[in-house]
Amino acid sequence: MADPMHQFQIQKIVELPTVTVPGLGAIDLSITNSVAAMISASLLVMGFYALAARRAVVPGRLQALGEMLYGLVDGLAESIMGHDGKKFLPFVFTLFAFVLFMNMQGMFLVFTSTSQLAVTLTLGLMVIATVVIVGFAKNGFKFFKLFFPSGVPWPLYILLTPIEIISFLIRPITLGLRLFGNMLGGHVVLKIFAGFVIALGGLGVLGWAGSALALTSVVALTALEFMVAFLQAFVFAVLACVYLNDVLHLDSH
Repeated sequence: MADPMHQFQIQKIVELPTVTVPGLGAIDLSITNSVAAMISASLLVMGFYALAARRAVVPGRLQALGEMLYGLVDGLAESIMGHDGKKFLPFVFTLFAFVLFMNMQGMFLVFTSTSQLAVTLTLGLMVIATVVIVGFAKNGFKFFKLFFPSGVPWPLYILLTPIEIISFLIRPITLGLRLFGNMLGGHVVLKIFAGFVIALGGLGVLGWAGSALALTSVVALTALEFMVAFLQAFVFAVLACVYLNDVLHLDSH
């Protein structure tokens, strides 16, 4: 059976020189399969909406799908953040679309960038950095009120404030780990069952039965993985909205 982890191996596609950045050290600018997959996902998002945004008398399936995805995130942002959701819709929708297309293209024999913790953790850090910037821009130093829940007896702040600070600091980690773990785990399981289909096929009648069962499992797991790919992009967008809402409506915290 082929190594199920081989599909996540980073490989250089285009060799580029290494540059030295002050404070960061040497950085290899070579294009890897992970970078190529992210570039591909970006181009697919732009290409999809360039086609879906074309106005037609009778909307086609592509336009209907594009409007459905946009409306889904629009309704999500407004339901969580209220009227402020419109201001941050471009950011949240870009995150959603980028993660969704990276997840989906990984289902079609293309490298899955979201199976790399470095990628998902960077996206999580982008969300939290945006939350911090928006929080300070809107509330100034009142941003730190986020770590002091209202309606709590003051002696409990000794216990609750460190917990609030730690939970805030680990948000990018949990965001990244959730997406990374689901995509990595799903692809590993698919690879293992696909290996069973081939490995059991040469073991006679009983092997054929096991191979058929493994093939059925692969089909079912593939359908489940498509659903997980969509849900993980949606959950990522939901949590981004929730974290932004915390600092947009700090007085109600």
